[in-house]
Amino acid sequence: MLRVVDVDYLHDYTMELEFSNGERRIVDFRPLLVGKLREQLLEHDKFVQFALTDWTLEWFNGVDFAPERLYELGKAA
Repeated sequence: MLRVVDVDYLHDYTMELEFSNGERRIVDFRPLLVGKLREQLLEHDKFVQFALTDWTLEWFNGVDFAPERLYELGKAA
């Protein structure tokens, strides 16, 4: 099962994620911030309030994304 094991915030809504398969990918989260809970993260000060859990990133309001989806959307670092 793929997991996010490390994260580096880069700028705006972009992060570099390291996955459990050893690959690093750059992910732009902006296109993912659609819907009532996710739109809250369009406020930049709220977007940067995230934590790395045992398997992915999670935000203050409970929003998270499947690691497989983040991997698919990411571009090789």
